[in-house]
Amino acid sequence: MASLEELKENRLQKISKLREKGINPYPIKSNRDFELSEVIKKFTALEKKKSITIAGRIMAIRVQGGLAFCDLNDGTGVFQGLVKKDETGDEIFDLFTETVDIGDFVELTGSLFVSKRGEKTLLAKKWTMLSKSLLPLPEKWHGLSDVEERFRKRYLDLIASPEVKSRFILRSTIVRELRKLFDKEGFIEVETSILQSIAGGANAMPFKTRHNALDIDMYLRIAQEIDLKKLLVGGLPKIYELGRNFRNEGIDATHNPEFTTIEWYEAYSDAEKQRDFVEKIFRTIVKKVSGKTEFDFDGNIIDVKKKFSVVTYFDLLRRFALLNSPDKASREELSLAASRLGVKVENGDSREKILDSIYKKTCRPKIIQPTFIVDYPSNMLPLAKKKTETGDIVDAFQLVVGGMELVKAFSELNDPIDQRNRFAQQEKDREAGDKEAQATDQTFLDALEHGMPPSGGVGLSIDRTTMLLGNVKNIREVILFPTLRPKKE
Repeated sequence: MASLEELKENRLQKISKLREKGINPYPIKSNRDFELSEVIKKFTALEKKKSITIAGRIMAIRVQGGLAFCDLNDGTGVFQGLVKKDETGDEIFDLFTETVDIGDFVELTGSLFVSKRGEKTLLAKKWTMLSKSLLPLPEKWHGLSDVEERFRKRYLDLIASPEVKSRFILRSTIVRELRKLFDKEGFIEVETSILQSIAGGANAMPFKTRHNALDIDMYLRIAQEIDLKKLLVGGLPKIYELGRNFRNEGIDATHNPEFTTIEWYEAYSDAEKQRDFVEKIFRTIVKKVSGKTEFDFDGNIIDVKKKFSVVTYFDLLRRFALLNSPDKASREELSLAASRLGVKVENGDSREKILDSIYKKTCRPKIIQPTFIVDYPSNMLPLAKKKTETGDIVDAFQLVVGGMELVKAFSELNDPIDQRNRFAQQEKDREAGDKEAQATDQTFLDALEHGMPPSGGVGLSIDRTTMLLGNVKNIREVILFPTLRPKKE
């Protein structure tokens, strides 16, 4: 079998042959008249035309004497072309068979007919090279066997696997339908800063960078939340942003360092109202992409028709982690429980972080049907409003489906005094070693002191929603170019 270098050299020689004939193998223009999907759809009408021009990538070639059949794919459909020596003449036919390879982009001009096998076909009078490929495509039946290579060379993965391509079309459909839904509900789409002087809005490690002109350190945002709540202060009552966030964290089946989230905020709302809205959104998206109210994920039939269940965070820990008093247990007691359950605890982890690690290991994987989890410790969500002024539980919820967290939401904290105190506790946690604790954001406190209406805020993961509806268990399957360790050549 020829090596890649040998195959490349052979194709370079074909380029030289085309150039010797005065043919540019990479012309500027294409004279395509119709997309292939349109040719297939309107075949009967177009068959009456004397000549049309189609174009696409050669996916297969079959030469039989003076006939050269080829399959063209332009991304909208696949259509058969026929280059026939009797029609084109010897020179043009021979040039086609001698210089065209699978993977090349070509243009065919001719008339439509139905072959003896009943296949809709274009009989070419002439052909044009649009782009000569130098390297071969992956084998049709085997694709890319190396999983990481699939992610590194997603362009080949898309060519080799219709299933992969359909998954990313699904993702696009989800995003489009979400935008339609929010626009219909009277929300406006906004864009906020990705480069920030303080990374806030969530408990996570940020990526740090440097702005040379300003001579300051900056961070890639970990959440859209802070800027969006400033817009609530500014009088925009219903807003959403769909965009990328960045967290300097580990990579696993549900985490990638850069990920896509839609966050929305509604003034004069709260977590309970947003629970109803989230249920409506999720049910609508499922119906739009699947045409029904249930779908399969990892061998389980997920049903969104019924009212979603509601359970408290501490009840889950009692039921699945067998913690008698998770709300009152000390850090030391939780560390011992974590050790018993095989959950790793770092020296700087707060009691809330240990609780959450236990929950993620023992509780979340067992929640398959759509379930809202409510009532979290206040120090776990320092931007959420407490249910009572003197209590230690915040009015918040997560939506978990198929063992994955899809949504995090809460009644937004708009008391600047409480917010300052909560930031102070986060600073103490940071000093104790919690690298993900939030820093005090004075610009946000200044905004809150000007007054923010009571509001409900929600974040929904586009990546995990696509995983769920695409029935895949690894986030890298739904991100076109996931983060990977550079390959050593």
